[in-house]
Amino acid sequence: MAVTISNTPNPNALKFTVGRDVGGPATYVAGKDDGDPLASAILAIDGVASMFMTADFVTLTKQPDATWDTIAPAAQEILETHFA
Repeated sequence: MAVTISNTPNPNALKFTVGRDVGGPATYVAGKDDGDPLASAILAIDGVASMFMTADFVTLTKQPDATWDTIAPAAQEILETHFA
């Protein structure tokens, strides 16, 4: 399933619309292992600070010094594979 990426008012956050129910609402923070395999994979991407999921989308927040150039495509691939 194709995942679309949208900007948010916060330049450190991007919205990844999956197009189907992702569960939640749930928030995951880097450095706190909760055992969720999707959250663990996303939070393992260098520069990701947190992940929020609800309805049909996931919002990622990056660390201020990180760039979306590597985070966005890696997260998109993980989400497309997970929700295929």
